[in-house]
Amino acid sequence: MKAVVKRVGSQGMTLVGKGSSNHWIPLDGTEDFGGYDAASRPLELILIGLAGCTSMDVLSILRKMKVPLDDYELQVEGVRAEEHPKVFTHIAVNYLFYGTDIDPAKVEKAIKLSEERYCSVAPMLRATVEMETTYEILPPR
Repeated sequence: MKAVVKRVGSQGMTLVGKGSSNHWIPLDGTEDFGGYDAASRPLELILIGLAGCTSMDVLSILRKMKVPLDDYELQVEGVRAEEHPKVFTHIAVNYLFYGTDIDPAKVEKAIKLSEERYCSVAPMLRATVEMETTYEILPPR
């Protein structure tokens, strides 16, 4: 797996990056940092990467378990250190499952399998960041 990042234009902080899948992702900084505030920040992409990785696992596992979902959402919030380097010190992950007849035991098993076995992002983060996981089963929207 490889990645490349290139600056867009001759000045500023607007970047585009792509990995081995060959899909471009824009990045930018805030205006006070020299950017145009036009795209996601790198640390946001870490949270999105975590959310995407575990979501794909959980949804796949629940589909195999034949758990009926009307909708799904994952909320991830990172707390950063106040001093540089402003790394994440805590990450809260909250899964939201919408539907009827959703078995909590199956949800818990799917989350556990993702976090402990399948998701590659979670263990890398957990090695340096305190992580908290919660879930909610809600009626259809």
